[in-house]
Amino acid sequence: MIGIIVGVLGSLIGVAGGVAGTYFGIKHTKGPRERAFMVKVAAFFWVFVIALLVAMLAFPPSWKIGLWGVYGVVLPVSIVLFNRKQQQIREREAVDPSWKPPTSDLE
Repeated sequence: MIGIIVGVLGSLIGVAGGVAGTYFGIKHTKGPRERAFMVKVAAFFWVFVIALLVAMLAFPPSWKIGLWGVYGVVLPVSIVLFNRKQQQIREREAVDPSWKPPTSDLE
């Protein structure tokens, strides 16, 4: 019973941290293009995390280690790539405020 309580509390703390990170990540953007990009990134990461949770519930226990491996690789790589793109948007907007990004910000 204690394990279930600790698991639920850990999940709630994790969700609260994710919500806070999403809020502050979007709030502290420098311009409208960067904000739009951050909203897309936040949606991507929330879908990714929810898909992981669904997969953890749906797949047998032996697959869960593999799922954590995928999560452990995809998440950091995605964060690095999205941070680079965000920095490019910031630098470009600082030089030319009228600049519009390509049709797909997630490329």
